[in-house]
Amino acid sequence: MARFAPCSGLRLSLYNARMPTVDAVMAAERAASFTKRSIKTHTKRAALELALSMLDLTTLEGKDSPEKARSLCRKAVRPFPSDEQVLGKRLPSCGAVCVYPSLVETCVRELGDAATRNVKIASVATGFPSGQYPLEVRLDDVRRAVAAGADEIDMVISRGTFLAGGYDVVAEEIRATKRACQRGDGSYAHLKVILETGELETLDNVRKASDIAIRAMHDVIASGMGGTGVAAVHGHNVDFIKTSTGKVQPAATMPVTLVMLEAIRDWYLETGCVVGMKPAGGIRSAKQAVHYLVMVHETMGPLKVPGFETSNGNPWLTPDYFRFGASTLCNDILRQLVRLKTGKYVAGYDFSEA
Repeated sequence: MARFAPCSGLRLSLYNARMPTVDAVMAAERAASFTKRSIKTHTKRAALELALSMLDLTTLEGKDSPEKARSLCRKAVRPFPSDEQVLGKRLPSCGAVCVYPSLVETCVRELGDAATRNVKIASVATGFPSGQYPLEVRLDDVRRAVAAGADEIDMVISRGTFLAGGYDVVAEEIRATKRACQRGDGSYAHLKVILETGELETLDNVRKASDIAIRAMHDVIASGMGGTGVAAVHGHNVDFIKTSTGKVQPAATMPVTLVMLEAIRDWYLETGCVVGMKPAGGIRSAKQAVHYLVMVHETMGPLKVPGFETSNGNPWLTPDYFRFGASTLCNDILRQLVRLKTGKYVAGYDFSEA
């Protein structure tokens, strides 16, 4: 099993230190440049299949039910039941399903044990989407979801505390949440820290929040290794930063995602530690998904994770390090794959909505 380079075991308390500032105009121009690449047919097909494997199919509605969760799981395992008949090949499963904590056990029963299931089970917790509940209530939410079998926890930071300058408070809440992700056997569920960038007001704040989240998660894993550093096992101890809950507009945008990717890149160059990225909300078309993959490739592409090689040469272009939080994106990807194969568009209702 491949392993990453070890990370420093020292806590990097930089929350109130000077952090990089962001040129918002240049970030917007750079992000726009990724939409102008010419993607040929065979490359486009490969990119769409890759994007499909990176989807976190999500249902986060007040009317969610066990039946809806089971349907979502079946959709994630086999996004297009007629794929072999129409496309001549089996399409990959989605990366994960994302549900409220009360539906985690339903998903576990549908998808099977963690050791055998291909689709991960993610659960929003910590007072999603507001993050305004008392800390102990949020942490209990996390513990219950992990105990029920969640592979991943999507937490949301307190934006009010962050905007008031309480950076150390936000960092400690992230550390407490990561500690609550620990299972009885000592392993951890993945943590995805949602910044809710639509409420952070500036790209400078997005960068600062990204750095705080990355370092806070690292603190817990490093201290859990007795201060000797981390050798994160591929597919098991990689945490994420995430743009949005999907409940606030604007949600994911390309400039915001670029800033967060650059924070991940700079952290890797500084420490050798790997952090994943998840843009969520507002990504609805296959064309948009391809643009995001181009951005990941050109921003993170030169970085190589020791001992972990991929067919595309870029470790970040895998579901282990990059996810889309966009359920409506799934069927548009399927429509585009069918068009590339048959030359014809099919109606949206030809695919299940889970």
